[in-house]
Amino acid sequence: MPALRTTDLIGRDAELEQLTAQLGIRTSGADHPHEATARAVLVAGDAGVGKTRVLMALRDAALDAGWQVVAGHCLDLADSSLPYLPFSEILGRVMADLPDVAGRVLDVHPTLARLQPGRRIRSSETASGDQALDRGNVYDAVGDLLSAVAEQAPLLVLVEDAHWADESTRDMLSFLFSRPLPGVSLAVSYRADDLHRRHPLRRQVAEWMRLRGVDRLQLEPLAEDAVRRLVRALHPTTLSEAEYVSIVDRAEGNPFFIEELVGATWSGQVPGELADVLLVHLDRLDETTRQVVRLVSVAGRQVSHALLAAVSDLGSTELESALRAAVDAHVLVASRGGTYAFRHALLGEAVYDDLLPGERMRLHADFVAALGEGRAVGTAAELAQHARRADDRPVAIRASIEAGEEALAVGGPSEASTHFLDALELIDTARTPVTDVDVHALARRCAEALIAAGRVPKAVKVLRARLATLPPGASDVDRGQLLTALASALLLTDTTDSPREAAEEAVALLQDGPPKLLARALLVLAQSLGSWHGDEARSVALQALELAERHDLQSLAVELHTTIAGLDPTSGSSPVAGWRAAADRARRAGLIEPELRALYLLGRLHHDEGDLGAAVAVYREVIARSEVGGLTWSPYPAEARLLLAVALTHQGLLDDAWELLDVSGQNPPMVFEWLYFAHQMLITIGIRGEAKPKALERLRDYWGTDGLTAISAGTAELLRAAAAGDAATAVSVYDDVLAAVVPLWHEWFQARMRLATIAVSAFAAAAPHQSAEEREASAAVVDRMMADGARVIDFYAPYDGSHGPEYRMWVARRTAEHLRWRWLAQVDPPSSDELVEAWRAAEDTAVAYGSVPEVAQVRVRLSGVLRATGDAAAARAVGDQAREAAHALRSRALLAELTAQGSAPAPVAVSEVAALTPRESEILALVAEGRSNGEIGKQLFISTKTVSVHVSNILAKLDAASRTEAAAVARRRGLV
Repeated sequence: MPALRTTDLIGRDAELEQLTAQLGIRTSGADHPHEATARAVLVAGDAGVGKTRVLMALRDAALDAGWQVVAGHCLDLADSSLPYLPFSEILGRVMADLPDVAGRVLDVHPTLARLQPGRRIRSSETASGDQALDRGNVYDAVGDLLSAVAEQAPLLVLVEDAHWADESTRDMLSFLFSRPLPGVSLAVSYRADDLHRRHPLRRQVAEWMRLRGVDRLQLEPLAEDAVRRLVRALHPTTLSEAEYVSIVDRAEGNPFFIEELVGATWSGQVPGELADVLLVHLDRLDETTRQVVRLVSVAGRQVSHALLAAVSDLGSTELESALRAAVDAHVLVASRGGTYAFRHALLGEAVYDDLLPGERMRLHADFVAALGEGRAVGTAAELAQHARRADDRPVAIRASIEAGEEALAVGGPSEASTHFLDALELIDTARTPVTDVDVHALARRCAEALIAAGRVPKAVKVLRARLATLPPGASDVDRGQLLTALASALLLTDTTDSPREAAEEAVALLQDGPPKLLARALLVLAQSLGSWHGDEARSVALQALELAERHDLQSLAVELHTTIAGLDPTSGSSPVAGWRAAADRARRAGLIEPELRALYLLGRLHHDEGDLGAAVAVYREVIARSEVGGLTWSPYPAEARLLLAVALTHQGLLDDAWELLDVSGQNPPMVFEWLYFAHQMLITIGIRGEAKPKALERLRDYWGTDGLTAISAGTAELLRAAAAGDAATAVSVYDDVLAAVVPLWHEWFQARMRLATIAVSAFAAAAPHQSAEEREASAAVVDRMMADGARVIDFYAPYDGSHGPEYRMWVARRTAEHLRWRWLAQVDPPSSDELVEAWRAAEDTAVAYGSVPEVAQVRVRLSGVLRATGDAAAARAVGDQAREAAHALRSRALLAELTAQGSAPAPVAVSEVAALTPRESEILALVAEGRSNGEIGKQLFISTKTVSVHVSNILAKLDAASRTEAAAVARRRGLV
């Protein structure tokens, strides 16, 4: 059979030229190289569209230009993740080709040796805590390795099939994309058609595309003329037009499908279904070769010759002959590293799916035997995958646990939790009891990994399930440890269950247990008591600290110092200094989780005290440190991200806040995904006044998962109702938020005053349009809202620490909104002086806190009050301040309210209008044509984010509230 490949790259010249130009590989003219416009390019396309061929052509071009090239591949190991796999392959290649360079880097970063291909095979040792790799060390080591290689000549790093990348590999790529390495360029391919909505890479790609120096090349299907040229190259003899049409129609521009269809055509067969096309080559192979190909499909996408030899019952000569036949038939390809892989992943999947169930299980069992008996080397993740599919539960359980520990050792909590959950499921569904595994310890370890990955509700579920299975005669130590872990998890999530009760029961059970376990239970109990029971919490924490220090439990002592830092009202030292010291102590001890907790609490303190700048800095530090430790989605950093967005929102940086919460490609836990989306909708709908009703409807389903989700989404609904003067809807939303939040928190949570105040503002907006009877009927509801706010004030009266500037802002605003309602409804109306004084006080407190949106909102209302009380000049001055802020915030809601109350901007001389830059004029012309930001970016070859910044500047300069208004103003002034 003739070869079904051509050495020519057909139909991809433009894409190759774009890649080489972006990365600065090709020379322009005789002497001068292209200046690189990107340091990394993402190559996206459907399966079989030719991503690998393009990258191989890019590799050849780089080598011709004097570059060095290294490549790493992500493999489909199903749920058995192997962290940093492509970078292990790259390290192995550098060690083989440049041993001196690799040796120098390994001397500086000895922990990098753990990623050597030979070190990732199974051994009798399980990675222990002191072997665990700090992610920061891994990142720095890989960066230093690539930089060292690039010192000799420019380096091109290729990473293929990122759609199969584990979380740790994706994080490593994020690190490399965000931190330029001199002389190093990257090209990363992935299957675009694999990225379904919940695929972790989908959001990661969106995040990468916002980074400077990262571009994307989308490989589209070949055009019809390119398809015909490829067919002619593959099939030199003449084909009929019907055959050409058949291939063009069926292949849909996919080069792999074209190759397969042409091969079938050569044999006189044109299959009707793609699966038949994929499997047609096997029909032409002899039985021995087909059996070897089936064996490779069970192994995975890539398999070593040694492993095949260990599993196959063929002799070496017969095996080599079969592999040669498969390679010659273009079913398999051989690599320099002694491995075999399917020429296309789809072909391997089709072969695997074509196996009979019993045949598939038998072949997986053969792999288990070869790996388990040591006849071949492999990872614990590989062994676990084969054992599960072979239904060999004992081996699968042990290998899953081993794989989980390995993943934790290199900073992969998400992958680790997957392995541990697999092990627990296998144990729970086993037909006979599994006696050689401490299932309670495994459950606690699984919960730790889940919490580190941000999946706290799942951790709670795992621990509760294990507690439920404890027999009546279970030891106090087992039950106490599970309760301690459960209480610790409950502290990190919104729930109706009491962490204090679980912690108290744990302490009682562990009184006669090992000191380490008792000290841990006391620590969790102190945390559960918190500031609400400060004296008791401090007493318990000091008891635990004394126990930890007496028994030299240094890690626990560090955690206890963090807890005590916020429970010491008498020492006179600032809590700021205490938490900073606790964070530094934890960092010196190498304890990342206590450090994150201390920093988070420090940021909260700055936030509560109204120091938004300091809070922003510390929240950013929490996020940065969590990325180093591989704990991006653990509870404290994940919530710090939200609070950072809240602080940025108060600072008026709405776009920055929105983009921070756009975690596309990062695959956060569901609870945080909806929490972030709720705040984004608060910005979009609540502050800016855009209409997105379906978004708020979707959020309703998630109000019960987290109190902040309900409050943020409910606030957006309340602000929308207030803007529309819809008092009935406002009350309904207020009651719905309470129904969701009160069971999770407590009845008089502080945000309740804010919600009630916004509801009162909705009644004030509705009052001018109501009859006298309707106003009187509204009075009872307004009184209820005011009473609720008063109860909140009374509840927090004993707690001075809760009376921060934001609290004082809403206390003043509550009074002002109530007086405004009384004035507009003419229900016991206040005097004009009393009304103005209240709104001036509301303005002062909002300015003191520094909340740009709230200052703008207060000034809009103050302008209306001043106008209603006859002070037109003051109303104009305050209205102009509010209008300027509203334009900066792009708030349609505030501008509409100003317009409705009769406020107009002061006349502006033409000479005072800020001139547009040439780029802004260019973008304004495209805006006037109705182009979107994305379309403008593509036309001008700039990013969508850059276009958004220019459009914001244009709106501000033209004093326009929307793109439509900007276009109208531009036409009036002759700018377009």
